[in-house]
Amino acid sequence: MTSFEDRLETALAAVRTRGQWRETRPAALAPGGRIARGGRTFIDFSSNDYLGLSGHPLLAERAGEWAARLGAGAGASRLVTGTLDAHLALEARLAAFKGAEAALLFASGWQANATVIPTLLAAAPGTAVFTDRLIHASMHAGCAAAGARQHRFRHNDLAHLAELLETHGKAAPARLILVESVYSMDGDRADIPGLAALALRHDAFLYVDEAHATGVLGPQGKGLCAGVAGVGLVMGTFSKAFGGFGAYVAGSAALRDWLVNAASGFIFSTAPPPAVLGAIDAALDLVPGMEAERAHLAALAERLRTGLAAQGLDTGGSTSQIVPAIIGAEEAALAASARLAEAGLLAAAIRPPTVARGTSRLRIALRAAHTGDDVDTLLGALHGALR
Repeated sequence: MTSFEDRLETALAAVRTRGQWRETRPAALAPGGRIARGGRTFIDFSSNDYLGLSGHPLLAERAGEWAARLGAGAGASRLVTGTLDAHLALEARLAAFKGAEAALLFASGWQANATVIPTLLAAAPGTAVFTDRLIHASMHAGCAAAGARQHRFRHNDLAHLAELLETHGKAAPARLILVESVYSMDGDRADIPGLAALALRHDAFLYVDEAHATGVLGPQGKGLCAGVAGVGLVMGTFSKAFGGFGAYVAGSAALRDWLVNAASGFIFSTAPPPAVLGAIDAALDLVPGMEAERAHLAALAERLRTGLAAQGLDTGGSTSQIVPAIIGAEEAALAASARLAEAGLLAAAIRPPTVARGTSRLRIALRAAHTGDDVDTLLGALHGALR
């Protein structure tokens, strides 16, 4: 064993000591909001398959059709020979869905944020960057890649953002605001109209990560940015409510052209394969018409929040299909998650550094296939797990 591997073992031991050990465990999504793992079937409150489309036959059928017709892979990056007519047609569909001039596909939401943010900043050196304190790690990675200093405002605090824009933004050649529309660990929403108005007032470019809103919120599942003037860029994923894989950004034609010419994560990545494109295309057929599923999700979330509040549990301001049950100590959250698993329920324990110390939680993600009885079962089991 090399000295570097010795250091890895030491670092891993420290992770275990802190109660932050993580590991991969095989599982398979099952019908009815269930998941199969280790020979057992659980009610799944951990997956982001909000509308249940990952198992929809139309997505699987079209993915297979497109793979059979166009091949298993794209064969190259988009700027070599990897751009298919299917890529361009799907990007046009996405732009129309998001009400934007143009859209561009990426391999994942992490890749999109981590490569698009530094590419934007490269076009305007000296830009002042303003970030909500709870933005996703991929957005922080994008800022770090650009070497950008972040002016962080208190979570969802527009008055604090306005103060920072006045203090740090006026002298800068440009201003960039980075937020999420639905925050993945708290399930609360940003005030997108308020942010957009503030951005317009300060001549700032507003970048919104809509990963957890796309498909679930807004008219026809178009997200919380739909119809809001003043949003410069929307990023979203296909791996959550859309049931597939990949990501996109939507904005102006000039934005798309700049990313095509300057975004290293786009330029040097092999294009998304036809099967992935087919699944996205099928989801775009289905999502706009799933109003009943979206209403059902909203009702389930309200039922869950009410039940958790009755048990004295903080739900972190959740107003979406993501409902945290904030417990506090890491060990207590892990123990509660383990006891729920014993009862046939999967609710992941989220710990630092993903969330702030002292706010470890069960992150409960609801799906349209869940029933009111499923939620009541979870509430009853959680009450017992925390006693």
